[in-house]
Amino acid sequence: MTTRGSLGRDYDAGAVIVQQGEDGDCMYVIQAGQVKVVREENGREVILDVLDSGDFFGEMALFDREPRAASVLAIGQTKVLTIDKKTFLRRIQEDPTLAFRLVEKMSGRIRELNKKLSKGNK
Repeated sequence: MTTRGSLGRDYDAGAVIVQQGEDGDCMYVIQAGQVKVVREENGREVILDVLDSGDFFGEMALFDREPRAASVLAIGQTKVLTIDKKTFLRRIQEDPTLAFRLVEKMSGRIRELNKKLSKGNK
């Protein structure tokens, strides 16, 4: 079950927050709880990451408007805040360091992916 709170949305354990392949136009910030990021590959679920309170996901949709690359599911009770592009751009104007922190986090994710890929090719 999903319920809307004043500043976010609550999800029950196992609830799908983002579905792989759907169109995306916003990002999400985990206010409480955990989520798992999974990708469907050849009929099986591959867990890409587990994210905690304070982490964000779905940010690529703010930049490229491509379909979601993975699904995100709640692990236990989870509260998530949705941020659309207009709100995101306004927040960057208010606090330019936000853009740096976002790029920093995305760079870290790319490095981790590169490590995983290079281990898989050995």
